[in-house]
Amino acid sequence: MSAITNDWLSVLQPEFSKPYYKSLYETVKKEYETYRIYPDSKDIFNAFHFTPLKEVKVVIIGQDPYHNVGQAHGLCFSVQPGIDVPPSLVNIYKELQDDLGCFIPDHGHLTKWASQGVLLLNTVLTVRAHEANSHRGIGWETFTDAVISALDKEDRPIVFLLWGAPAQKKKQMLHNPKHLILEAPHPSPLSAYRGFFGCRHFSKTNAFLESNGLTPIDWQIE
Repeated sequence: MSAITNDWLSVLQPEFSKPYYKSLYETVKKEYETYRIYPDSKDIFNAFHFTPLKEVKVVIIGQDPYHNVGQAHGLCFSVQPGIDVPPSLVNIYKELQDDLGCFIPDHGHLTKWASQGVLLLNTVLTVRAHEANSHRGIGWETFTDAVISALDKEDRPIVFLLWGAPAQKKKQMLHNPKHLILEAPHPSPLSAYRGFFGCRHFSKTNAFLESNGLTPIDWQIE
């Protein structure tokens, strides 16, 4: 795993010495030695590398990384350049078009969002190839709970977009009245029509940021 070197390190450092994390580290290390695991080990912590803690304005919480070849690179819902846009992201783009009039891009590389302060965080950070949820329960959830707790303690407004049940489980950790929590069904084809479409989370996020004197997110992926 590539080391976290920016301001996330000071708040997450205590986790690295806890028994659960030592077990998680050994499990993940053995998995990479034994199976094809996504994302590449150097990309596991990309969400933190691309979006320093002090810059976080919005948090989007996914489930676990994409598990097909070449897709995952450490940012939830995002795929590498040149890879087909996955169905959930297709639906996110559709909602963006309906909500803000954004045109639908021909790729799914979301680093533009991350560089503006959108933390694209999965609840589980690794997965075996072609085996969705295969690393659920090995310790990543405890680690990402610590991330959510650190964000909740930030004394400034942050928007949390909780799409689907795994993301919404993190709501119990959010108590700071300065934050805005928006919930909707997951954007996957199985559930998007149950309320993700029409949720208008992107315009609501920007309205909240602007009302607190913050620059809104430019959601348009070119």
